[in-house]
Amino acid sequence: MSPDKNSVVLVDKNDRSIASLGKMEAHELGLLHRAFSVFIFNSQRKMLIHQRAKSKYHCGGLWTNACCSHPYLFEDPENAAKRRLQEEFGFSCEVTKAFSFIYKAELDNGLTEHEFDHVFIGNYEGNITPNQEEIEDYKYVDCEFLASEIVHFPEKYTPWFRIALPKVLESIKKVEIAA
Repeated sequence: MSPDKNSVVLVDKNDRSIASLGKMEAHELGLLHRAFSVFIFNSQRKMLIHQRAKSKYHCGGLWTNACCSHPYLFEDPENAAKRRLQEEFGFSCEVTKAFSFIYKAELDNGLTEHEFDHVFIGNYEGNITPNQEEIEDYKYVDCEFLASEIVHFPEKYTPWFRIALPKVLESIKKVEIAA
């Protein structure tokens, strides 16, 4: 069975699969569906962020984490995260699940993002080959600067990124303290 790239997995509040539905219909109806977000850091502890292509069906031109998307039906979120890094940035790396959260946000174009979001963190040093259909621009950014930017200019960033960033920064602090 080939993956349906235009469908999402509808879930309950415990991330149990209910059904699959077309991606646009799920966003038009604001139904809870499975997603993932990947946060990548380099050796200087700077975070890779990207500006979504202006042609994206929502949040075009906004800055966000390295990548985010929806797993295919029967695809594990971690494998989906690795696949999507390759598709969007042309690289792969190991990722570790940090946490999950549910959020609901009204978007542009009359769409609603209602996601059970699995958040992964990874490290990468090397070449980046961005997919221009997905990525307008990208850069590595100092985390303290980024946290301040989001407070002062939230309209420049995607809703899920604004919610997840403080939790991601807390997660990496715990790892640094334990090391």
